[in-house]
Amino acid sequence: MSLKIKSFEFNGFQENTFVVSDEEKNGVIIDPGCYSHEEEKMLSSYIEQEQLTIIALLNTHAHIDHVLGNAYVKEKYKVDYYLHNDDIKTLNSVEQYASLYGFSGYKTSPQPSVSLEHATELILGNMRIKVLHTPGHCPGHVVFYFQSEGIVINGDVLFNGSFGRTDLPGGNLEILKTSIFETMFQLPEDTIVYCGHGPSTTIGAEKLNNYIHQF
Repeated sequence: MSLKIKSFEFNGFQENTFVVSDEEKNGVIIDPGCYSHEEEKMLSSYIEQEQLTIIALLNTHAHIDHVLGNAYVKEKYKVDYYLHNDDIKTLNSVEQYASLYGFSGYKTSPQPSVSLEHATELILGNMRIKVLHTPGHCPGHVVFYFQSEGIVINGDVLFNGSFGRTDLPGGNLEILKTSIFETMFQLPEDTIVYCGHGPSTTIGAEKLNNYIHQF
């Protein structure tokens, strides 16, 4: 099986949105950060050009920059929305602070229709996705591990040389360190890590060079 991964950099936080699709043109949208009409059009145009059938909306977590496009995706593609239950509070708080970050036109995200659980496997089209609960950046953070492809879409847990902030509500450095050392760093070293911001990396590179080792 061969998956295609397309990334978009959206909104003022320069958040990475991913569309993952299989050879039969089934696609999932992960962390839609599209806010402006132009960004929404970029996302939908790619989906149309690739002739994809979108079958799910997935969030690694529910901070504002990762959910700005949830309402748009849910309305346009009429798909199930997956989120960990521990991040529903994070999701529901977005509406209260969106305007403070300059997103006065924020369209309220729908509520999740499917709860993500640690160590379960999602089968979406021909995609097999292992869900790993990785709190610390926020309580309900998960990563999506495509084991057969050797890739993980990891939201804001690991970055290239760095890691997710822990000074926001629900953040905890010690818990994040546990998620990194006991979950992320247990993946094969050649696993490609797609990050919520910035360039991709590998588990092996981060085990050697990540700033987390200094904490």
